[in-house]
Amino acid sequence: MSQGSDIFDRELLHARRARQVSRLDRDALPDFLLKHAAEDVVDRLAMIKRRFERAVSVGSYHGVMARMLREAGVSDVVETDPVAELLALGNAGEMAVVADEAFSQLATGTFDLAVSVLALQYANDLPGVLAQIHKLLKPDGLFIGVVLGGATLGELRQVMLAAEAEVTGGASPRVMPFVDVRDAGGLLQRAGFALPVADAETLTVTYASALDLMRELKAMGATNVLHERSRVPATRGLLLRAAEIYAERFPAADGEGRIAVTFELVTLTGWSPDPSQQKPLKPGSAQVSLTEVLKPRG
Repeated sequence: MSQGSDIFDRELLHARRARQVSRLDRDALPDFLLKHAAEDVVDRLAMIKRRFERAVSVGSYHGVMARMLREAGVSDVVETDPVAELLALGNAGEMAVVADEAFSQLATGTFDLAVSVLALQYANDLPGVLAQIHKLLKPDGLFIGVVLGGATLGELRQVMLAAEAEVTGGASPRVMPFVDVRDAGGLLQRAGFALPVADAETLTVTYASALDLMRELKAMGATNVLHERSRVPATRGLLLRAAEIYAERFPAADGEGRIAVTFELVTLTGWSPDPSQQKPLKPGSAQVSLTEVLKPRG
């Protein structure tokens, strides 16, 4: 894709994350959401009666997912991330590869498991990235990816638009769009995965204020990286007004003066095709009529 059609400024994203690493050590990076998603991936793997020997963690950040995979018994885990400084925090050593979406450094068909946690929502060509991940898998290899869904930060999106319209008389996009769970299964199919499944989990988290939320997003390196973003920095007055509107419109249910923040986690699951996999029945091949199944019993 040309830069002109890109949604996200990935160079800016990577630069911001590298800068945050230089300011904070690994234990200071906000990663509660990352840990939650990684734990869910491990729980899903535990329900699959199969041992995975060689895995790749795509968008590994500072190694949370990779460490959990190793603790779960995956002996060989390769970590990839476009930000070398983040990979260095994970202490993966020779098993760390600085790689963006093409994965040209990795051999095709060499992994029986690929995971990605909270990284792919920044891809400018998500179907293309999923297709590249598919190529890394052996036949009957498994992919599990977790991305931020469309409901994520919905409150902040509304608040920033309202505050900017009030303070400046205009508005610009300040919260990025996220993946729609209704499209996710189709994206997996386009990428060549078999047995695609997409499901979503919505989390409500509380913060002391919108300013605290914004500070944490900045510490994650997850502030606005849209190409179409306003180049005019948000003023202190705009941020303070946004915080006031947020507190008015979206108070936390606990009644303690905190705010509610929504995160939606969309989990994508798909398999690299293999003849041994279960196939869907052909239309008209059922042995029992649906009319018979639904017929009232008396």
